[in-house]
This record gives sequence, C-alpha cells and structure tokens, in this order.
Amino acid sequence: QVQLVESGGGFVQAGGSLRLSCAASGRTFRSYAMGWFRQVPGKVREFVAAISSRGGRTDYADSVKGRFTISRDNAKNTMYLQMNSLKPEDTAVYYCAANAGSDSSDYTTYRYWGQGTQVTVSS
Repeated sequence: QVQLVESGGGFVQAGGSLRLSCAASGRTFRSYAMGWFRQVPGKVREFVAAISSRGGRTDYADSVKGRFTISRDNAKNTMYLQMNSLKPEDTAVYYCAANAGSDSSDYTTYRYWGQGTQVTVSS
C-alpha cells in the first residue's frame, strides 16, 4: 500500500509559478508509475502529467505541454510538478496518484490517491 500527501498548492497570479510535491510512504514507491490529475467542481478529473517508475518516460496533457514539468526522486520517495506560466484555467484541485501498471493518462487505472492540494490562479 502507498500513502500519498500533496503539498505546494496556493494562490498565484497569472504568469507565475508553483511547485507541487507528492510525498509517498512505503518502500515500494520506485515500483509505481505516478501521475498528476486535476479537478474543478462539476467536471471530470483531468489528466495533467505522468511519469514512469524510473522516471525515464513522461507524458503531458496538451494544455500543459511546455509549461509544466513532472519529475521524481525515488531516493526521497517524492514526485514533483513544476508549473510555470500559470493561467487562470489551471485553477483546480491537484491530485497525485500511483499506478502499479504503466504511466497512463486514464485516472481509472490509478489505485492510490492523495487528498489533493488547491491551486488558484488569478487573472
């Protein structure tokens, strides 16, 4: 079992940056692909980015390509999401998740989830 805790969310003006962290418990973190998703009230959870278990492969939603960077440090059991050039439409609750399979963009394939961290971008 993996427990995930996000941090780093907050309030930022458009064009600003934030760095989200996802700290994982357990010694099996390095065996999981990881992903970031986001959700606004009334909408389906949306894929943001994913990274393979060793970090060699990444994938991004078109809406964040070139602005967001996903990374992980398996020695620290931590995953990151560097968000630059933030836009008001990036406002959402951001969740990290662990996938025992591949680094998928399908949120239904992720087994473990954090509690989420709010990101608010003002115009």
